[in-house]
Amino acid sequence: MWIHRQILARTLHLRRFSYSAAAAVLEEPEIPLSYIEGLPKPDPKYAETVLAVPRATSGKNIAAKERKAGRVPSIVFEQEDGQHGGNKRLISVQGNQIRKLVNHLGRSLFLSRLFDLEVRSEFGSEDVIEKVRVLPRKVHLHAGTDAVLNVTFIRAPSHALLKVDVPLVFRGEDISPGLKKGAYLNIIKRTVKYLCPADVIPPYIDVDLSELDAGQKLVMGDLKVHPALKLIQSKDQPVFKIMGARVSDQRRSK
Repeated sequence: MWIHRQILARTLHLRRFSYSAAAAVLEEPEIPLSYIEGLPKPDPKYAETVLAVPRATSGKNIAAKERKAGRVPSIVFEQEDGQHGGNKRLISVQGNQIRKLVNHLGRSLFLSRLFDLEVRSEFGSEDVIEKVRVLPRKVHLHAGTDAVLNVTFIRAPSHALLKVDVPLVFRGEDISPGLKKGAYLNIIKRTVKYLCPADVIPPYIDVDLSELDAGQKLVMGDLKVHPALKLIQSKDQPVFKIMGARVSDQRRSK
């Protein structure tokens, strides 16, 4: 309990990201947060630097030209207070690189994964204009082809507090006592919103079903996460419930 309070106390020193806050002098040095053993952490396999070039203007015609050239029109900004953005930069990223990441990770996991972003004067150039860690905030996919149409990134320095929809990964369905009896899993939420220190954003949250019986449920407050994360939604909101067997299933079993 003492360790838990100590970690929470350190998070109070974290400030929402702004350049004025970054320039402020702290009375005491901050202790960097780190991932806790046993909780999900980012897979280093996807630790990739996203390459980008500046884009002078925006608009439908410009965006269409960018996509035709194999680039995805994007924006990167800083998150001042967990909601409102500033210091916006128009950029374009490589279409094949973003498509590969979204396809491999899936949309939800892509939006909860930190990446390094390098903005260069042009692709292939050694002239780096900006290098910063970012979190994808939004990705817009084509309804018919799932092609990536545009991406929004937010800067994610260590002292940033960012709102993140963290995806849930359900495990243990095959050995859940309730599900083995013929009950079914009623999933109510597939993501949960937290205010996260940038250094410990979870790529996902594990949800263990292996010991749950029919009639049992799990609420948001039951999820196992880093103590520095702040749940934005109600802790009593249900995530899932293991429901009794459907009437049609009961009739078939007779």
